[in-house]
Amino acid sequence: MSGFQTFLMVDWSGGNDRGPSPKADAIWAAVIREGRAEPSVYLRNRQCAEDWLLRFLAEELAAGRRVLAGFDFPFGYPAGFAAHLVGSGGPLALWDWLAAELHDSPSGNNRFELADRINAGLPGTGPFWFNASATDLAHLPRKGRDRAGHGLPEHRQCENLAKGAFSCWQLGGAGAVGSQALTGMASLSRIRAQLDGAVSVWPFQPAEAPIVLAEIWPSLFAAEIAALTQPEDIKDEVQVRHLAAKIAAWQGQGQLETALNAVPDLARTEEGWILGLNMDSAGLTPPRLKNDCFAMPQGVDWVPVAEALDRLRAGLVPVTLQETVPLAAARQRILAQGVTAPRSNPPMPNSAVDGYGFAHAATGSGVQRLPLVTGRAAAGQPFAGAVPAGQAVRILTGAILPEGVDTVVLEEDCATDGAVVVFDGPLKARSNTRKAGEDVVAGTEILPAGTRLRAPDIALLSAVGLQEVPVYRRLRVGVLSTGDEIVRKNAAPHQIYDANRPMLLSLAEGWGYEPVDLGHIRDDADLIRKRFDRAAQEADVILTSGGASAGDEDHVSRILRTSGTLSSWRIAVKPGRPLALALWQEVPVFGLPGNPVAALVCALIFARPALSALAGAGWTEPLGQMLPAAFSKRKKAGRREYLRARIGADGRVECFASEGSGRISGLSWATGLVELPDEAQEIAPGDPVRFLPYSSLGVS
Repeated sequence: MSGFQTFLMVDWSGGNDRGPSPKADAIWAAVIREGRAEPSVYLRNRQCAEDWLLRFLAEELAAGRRVLAGFDFPFGYPAGFAAHLVGSGGPLALWDWLAAELHDSPSGNNRFELADRINAGLPGTGPFWFNASATDLAHLPRKGRDRAGHGLPEHRQCENLAKGAFSCWQLGGAGAVGSQALTGMASLSRIRAQLDGAVSVWPFQPAEAPIVLAEIWPSLFAAEIAALTQPEDIKDEVQVRHLAAKIAAWQGQGQLETALNAVPDLARTEEGWILGLNMDSAGLTPPRLKNDCFAMPQGVDWVPVAEALDRLRAGLVPVTLQETVPLAAARQRILAQGVTAPRSNPPMPNSAVDGYGFAHAATGSGVQRLPLVTGRAAAGQPFAGAVPAGQAVRILTGAILPEGVDTVVLEEDCATDGAVVVFDGPLKARSNTRKAGEDVVAGTEILPAGTRLRAPDIALLSAVGLQEVPVYRRLRVGVLSTGDEIVRKNAAPHQIYDANRPMLLSLAEGWGYEPVDLGHIRDDADLIRKRFDRAAQEADVILTSGGASAGDEDHVSRILRTSGTLSSWRIAVKPGRPLALALWQEVPVFGLPGNPVAALVCALIFARPALSALAGAGWTEPLGQMLPAAFSKRKKAGRREYLRARIGADGRVECFASEGSGRISGLSWATGLVELPDEAQEIAPGDPVRFLPYSSLGVS
């Protein structure tokens, strides 16, 4: 693909005619042509803009210049919407449908009526909302909270990554993009038709045509734009001018082709993608898990815990993108790259104590009397000049050693009248001093990739002068509950309260991930399938509990088996045993047991190290300790067992009174788990057992 000679960035508007004088919230276009920035163009309404764009692109085409044209509105809708309106035609067929159905003029358009008609053809209420017209529309609510049951995701995949991006369903209000999307896609459809064969729409089509249309989002660079904007400026004009220059620079730096090539499959086929999203990352899309990463060999029945963990570890890689964050926001984040010290710590030789500094070569044994030079050396206030041999200088802790000083005598070991300092010799050379780089040498790696940053790590990074670090984006852990028997309140005798979802969401947050509450779905195959589709957009990994490991009649397992890739692992563990592992639209799904005790144990033993690997921190092993038992137990061979336990006042490990997996109170009573090996074992009080504190399993 040859490069672009012209870069055109357009700030679109869903409003009506703004008049002849340049105003905010109208349409602005910025051009960089053959390396030269041109004056920004003010376009008062969409009809003026469409005419100008068509002429401009035709002229560039005739001149043989390739154009990359960016527009700040969504090029697609969340998964499933296009298929509803145009069947298998895809997102560009949706563009053409909008061009035919949306009637637009400088004084107004029918976008609210059209959204109402679209909503009417979908179940429930929505997805479009914000009826700003004077007329009530039966299927277009005025408030977003009035929507329910329409079955479509709220955001596209790229909007889930671009924090702060508005949903394309919102047709009005500050920052909303819904009206821009409807009107913009319709306008670009007409322009494509008139420049037949010369236009490709990225990422739905390869960026190889003479004219390439792409979606942009100026808020990706909000801080840069804010720094450039003066009080008298029109922000929309500044941001398109900045974006044109920035994207043109990417081409010169070899980054643009990467941005155009590296997008997820769903973005290419349906949803679209924001150009430049995560451009600071090492890669714009994370590695994908192999389709067979959870497969077990033929003939395998019961899987020992150690083998199950080894198989999980072998099949998992980080699945999140990278970003750069300031140190103030870096706690619990995972380094995506090793960090090298930009300077040494300490940067210069300095004093480790309060005292007096001098040249060691000018001293000897016995009582030493050294005249004091005028002035002193303090931290942040270096001594100006050199200290002559045979003289001393007052020096405080942390002060840079002045020229002529290589040794410091402790203040408490001296006597002084302010003019002379006296102490007993001899003193070892370089006593009470720190060498430059004694702690950290500039250019060396101080923290490796995969480090989960703690407060001490933040201190180290700050000490060498770093202001920001490259990290993996927080792993988004979605938690879904299913089942007709599950309720949140007012449970009847045949119903139960949902304990697993709050527990698993709390675990995910405590492990440093972003918990995503996917809610509860009753036992309805269509609803479960739609919720999995939504979950694949909103989360990097999905946790379910109960049902996924049952037989073919179970909705969750059947859906995962027929529409995803499902492998049911029968693990030799108590409590637990069933663990369902699947991929749904390339997103890993962990189906945990439904019993809360078994769900917690399997989450701690299997999900925690797996999520750590998916998040980029590598595989984690809990740190156990051997402690004397305060209980008796006879264990059969064949399964590894985990008992709810805590350390008593005498230092011995007590076990919960009942091993019943329905006794949820034991989870709260315990402060950890006792791990009993696969082999048969008879335990008597005082025998050593392996205790895994909750803290070593990330439970706090």
